[in-house]
Amino acid sequence: MNMPVSILPGIGLTEREREQLEALANALSPDRALWASGFLAGVAHARLSDGVAAVSAPHIVPSPDTAAALAILYASETGNAAELARRVEARAQGLGLKAVASDLASYKQRNLKDERLILLISSTHGEGEPPEPAAGFFEFLAGRKAPKLDGARFAVLGLGDTTYEFFCEAAKRLDRRLEELGASRFHDRLDCDVDYEEPAEAWIEALLEKLRAEQAAADAARPAPAAGIGVPSVVAGFDKRNPFLAPVVENIVITGRGSSKETRHIEFALEGSGLSYEPGDALGILPRNDPALVEELLERCGFTGGETVTVRTGEIALAEALSREFEITALTPRFLQRWTELSGAEDLARLTSDGDRAALAAFMHANHVIDVVRRHPVPGLDASGLTAALRGLQPRLYSIASSALAVPEEVHITVSSVRYVLQEIERTGVASCYLADRVRPDDTVPVYIQRNDNFRLPKDGDTPIVMIGAGTGVAPYRAFVQQREAEGASARSWLFFGERNFRTDFLYQTEWQDWLKDGVLARMDVAFSRDQAEKRYIQHVMLERGAELFAWLEEGAHLYLCGDAEKLAPDAHEALLSIVETHGAMTRESAEEYLRELQHNGRYQRDVY
Repeated sequence: MNMPVSILPGIGLTEREREQLEALANALSPDRALWASGFLAGVAHARLSDGVAAVSAPHIVPSPDTAAALAILYASETGNAAELARRVEARAQGLGLKAVASDLASYKQRNLKDERLILLISSTHGEGEPPEPAAGFFEFLAGRKAPKLDGARFAVLGLGDTTYEFFCEAAKRLDRRLEELGASRFHDRLDCDVDYEEPAEAWIEALLEKLRAEQAAADAARPAPAAGIGVPSVVAGFDKRNPFLAPVVENIVITGRGSSKETRHIEFALEGSGLSYEPGDALGILPRNDPALVEELLERCGFTGGETVTVRTGEIALAEALSREFEITALTPRFLQRWTELSGAEDLARLTSDGDRAALAAFMHANHVIDVVRRHPVPGLDASGLTAALRGLQPRLYSIASSALAVPEEVHITVSSVRYVLQEIERTGVASCYLADRVRPDDTVPVYIQRNDNFRLPKDGDTPIVMIGAGTGVAPYRAFVQQREAEGASARSWLFFGERNFRTDFLYQTEWQDWLKDGVLARMDVAFSRDQAEKRYIQHVMLERGAELFAWLEEGAHLYLCGDAEKLAPDAHEALLSIVETHGAMTRESAEEYLRELQHNGRYQRDVY
């Protein structure tokens, strides 16, 4: 006899929704309830990842006893791998598979030995390193405690950037190691460049087709679902492939006169978009290239700009394509290989053929597309020949600097304009200077929300937090404190902030001071590196406050680190190790294990770039 289901009020549903859900739950048989739960999970994941507003249900109810189990494990730094994993999960569930997507940052490592069908999706961070949230899993997998995986099958999808020497190295490590542990490769690994969407989609579809065929063979009495029955979208929301044109509300410089930096606070209106976000998420910006650079590239290649080329959305003028569809700044191996073939340049031929990845990476770092075109002109080039050599222009992600509770229907970001000299020529950042130089209030900018589940406030508003950030790394903390103020959270918050000069670079100074005065922020410690003869950085202040900082950690505080991956992240992490070692009376190894445990439990979260 089935026990009647009753849903308590106060869980976020309307009275009507609660009544309907109660009635449905009491009417369904156990097997149909299982099917409905899987279907609703697919709807939720589809909407979260792809903005899908309508999903078709499979025509055939899968038997829980015969459905295959697919473990989708992802290692994500900026959210792309996570988004792909959720997409695969929703589509696989729609095919009747027991598919579960898990973040390797929180995946229980002991479960690996029991998995039989594993899909791993991993980006690569820095110089061949795994994404920070998944570092613990990679250490486990490489170590002696990794289980034998005889009988398991796997496939690996890698996301990377060919301008780096160790392209997709994290995914390659996973691929090699699972084979070493005895697992068999179910589907060949794919390594994707930054314009990963189309190749990744084709790879996923081929993998799902194999699973569909296996399901049909395993249960001939249950015909295989038709291709594409999983998650066809009929109404798309706003996402990376379909961004929202957000009006600019405000775009102001927040560094003072005489600063060595230009940092901007930019506000966008989201009214009517349906977009929502949480503190810790990022705003994706689809930028446009510098018109002067577009014009020079056209001129040097002998084009007017009116030539027609084909892009993903159809045929458009070449000038427009170079403005918004293609990366025309950063060099890539693909461009060099193609330009070598077109120009016949011997120096490029040597560079692209001798297999020296370090030399190739150094050349790409020291030169842009226009530098190669200037040195090696190609007479008679047609427009499609140029665009075929270029990769797609990718969105740029900026940490959100606002709470939707504090500023409904708006989203704020903090942007440092990138300006530098390369080969005695002034250069500008593609997105940062698009926003700084060519975007004004009332203009619209294509945007979308990129989730970041590995940089979240504690669910319990009574949990204290410690926030460490330098420069624009302070942006998410503005969102954190706005959120806590709006929620009326009672827990203590402590900010460590670093920049160059107090007078010109104290970002959001009056806001922090107001929060201190009101008690929303309990403590703030700052380090301005160039205000004294001997440079003083954020890690120095952390060490000076080491006893108090360790006490906060012992009392259950969550720790956050946001900013530069090359300098801030390693220096601040080293300071934390010293603090734990000294004030916790631990060995170095114990201090390292202490921080690893904090990371594993979600109490030490990093967002570095």
